[in-house]
Parts: sequence; C-alpha cells; structure tokens
Amino acid sequence: MGIEKAIFNRSELLLGATFMERIAAAQVIIFGVGGVGSWCAEMLVRQGVRHLTIVDSDRICITNINRQLMATSSNVGKVKVDVLKARLLDINPSATIIALQKIYSPATHESFNLNSYDFIIDAIDSLQNKVFLIQQATLTDAVLFSSMGAALRLDPTRIKVAEFWKVQSCPLAAALRNRVKKNGGTGKEFLCVYSDELLTNKGENSACGTERCMCPKALQSDGDPELTNHEWCSSKARINGTTSYIPAMFGMTIAGLLVKHIAEEMEREKIN
Repeated sequence: MGIEKAIFNRSELLLGATFMERIAAAQVIIFGVGGVGSWCAEMLVRQGVRHLTIVDSDRICITNINRQLMATSSNVGKVKVDVLKARLLDINPSATIIALQKIYSPATHESFNLNSYDFIIDAIDSLQNKVFLIQQATLTDAVLFSSMGAALRLDPTRIKVAEFWKVQSCPLAAALRNRVKKNGGTGKEFLCVYSDELLTNKGENSACGTERCMCPKALQSDGDPELTNHEWCSSKARINGTTSYIPAMFGMTIAGLLVKHIAEEMEREKIN
C-alpha cells in the first residue's frame, strides 16, 4: 500500500474509492487562514483534498496562539500561509498547496481567477473585502461556503448552518446582507456557518507585549504595495475576545459541508 493510500485508508473505508478520487481532484481555495480558515484547511487536507490554495496577507501574531492552528510561540512573526503550507505538506507530501500572501480586494480580484475553482471558502475578516468576495464568488460555478462571526461565542451547541439570507442573530451576517443588498445582491444561494450566541467582552484589550510580534512593524512582501506597512491589529475598529475552540469548530464545520456536498452530489448522480 502506498503512503498516500495508507493516509486515507479510514476515509476511503467510510466513503469509498470513487469519493476519494473526486475530492482529490477538487480545486479548493480558502480566503483567510486565521482561527477559522486554518483549521478548515487542515481538515480538508486530512480528508483527501490535494489541490488547495490558501490566501492570507498576515504574519503570525502572539495573540493568534489561542485559536489559530499554525500559531505557536516559535512561529511568531512568520508568514501565516507559509507556515500552514509546510504543515499541510507534512500531512500529505503529495498535495499541491499554493500559498499566497495577498489581500483579496477589488484591486486584486482579477489575479485569483475564481472561475478555476470548484469550491471557494470565505473566512475573511475585512467586511468590505468579504462582501466583494461573496458577490464575486456567487457569480461563478464554484460552491461557496462562508464563515460568519466566531468571536464573542462560548457555547459549541449553538453553532448552526443556514443559507446566507436566513442566518439569524449574527450581527456580521446582518451587516453583510445590508451591504450586499446595496451592491446588487448575490448571484446564487450559499451556506454559512454561524452561531446565534453573542456575548460581550469582560476583559480589556492590551498590546501584544513582545518585540518579536510583527503586528506594529511594516511588512515587506516582494515589494507588494498592498502589504507594505500592512497589519490588521491597529486598523480594526474593535477587537473582540475569542475562545480557542469556536473558530476551529466553524472551520471544521465548513470542511464537513464540503465533504457532504461531494457525497450528496455523487448520490444524485447515481439516481439520475
């Protein structure tokens, strides 16, 4: 038995060889590999996804350690997508992982060729860029899954899945819908992971507290003007508290939705 065959033996036992061939052929892109996207990426690669593009502009901050898969004390200051790519290839050396330290925005949209993907996963924090990605992704043939707000949540039993326009009790979803409506709506329906729980911060926000953190420093990435002097911490209007497990569960749920979509699509093909 080859190494890759052995890696996915248990998955194939449950889902069958044809499913494993289908998921291995799928082209997947994840925008944002923070608390949600990083865990989603690992679950997909462990499940058999072989063609994965990960997009994130940031470097690892010490405050990421409580919730982001590749964030460890020794990795503070390193480029997130580079560290995650190395980990994913350690899981499956045969996978093709494309790591892009870029910002997805109207200015960079054309460089991503969204039409070349089977699945698009939105785990972006920036409201403006998230709206734009949702609208552009729903104009493609790709299946879109989107993460709503995972901060200020504590109860894992309140994580839910719903179509974008039916998400309830999530301020981020409400804000997104308002902006999407003003910008012309969406091209098609898509599923979101969200929680109807909403707590408030009990503590006070503080600085990262280490010179090793890259947050306050200018980031240089091959002369990319989008990334020069770029960092998110000081630009956020508000920073909310987050548990270690809720963002991870959001990401794992999205990975599960992708697997479920392929399995159900195969069942429909059998019927037809």
